[in-house]
Amino acid sequence: MKHEIDVIAEKDDQHFMIECKFHNQQGYICDVKIPLYIQSRFLDVERQWKQIDGHDKKIHQGWVVTNTRFSDDAAQYGRCMNLNLVSWDYPKNNGIKDWINLSGLHPVTSLTTLTGKEKQALLNRKIVLCKALHHGEGILESIGVRPPRLQKVLEECAALCQALEKSYRY
Repeated sequence: MKHEIDVIAEKDDQHFMIECKFHNQQGYICDVKIPLYIQSRFLDVERQWKQIDGHDKKIHQGWVVTNTRFSDDAAQYGRCMNLNLVSWDYPKNNGIKDWINLSGLHPVTSLTTLTGKEKQALLNRKIVLCKALHHGEGILESIGVRPPRLQKVLEECAALCQALEKSYRY
């Protein structure tokens, strides 16, 4: 049986199958059906992996990563099935929001001082992170951001990138 898998990763004796669920609808919650069907696919793939020489001794893990949230039922199912779940705020203190805040790697889409059209222009140029704009007046000017708003965008970028700069200081 063939399955489409978003990410397959290996490290040492660990083999990971990662399903990524992106939702652009605010307030969307991944209910129990999502980890349920992904766990089923993971078990199918794991059976196949274990038939490959050397894989029977490897640790196989299934993951579901989403930019939204999981319902309580979905989180409980994931815990019971040892299916790793990561969402905006799950697991508590170790979700995507926490990773972004700790790393300082904020996406340009989080900037409130840019319009949707300007954000899309940056994404079209493969500029995804605020750190690329932090000292990049020219980039912002090239998509039409002009003073005095240009300064406001740079200030917002600086505030978001503080954690990143602090982590590089000794």
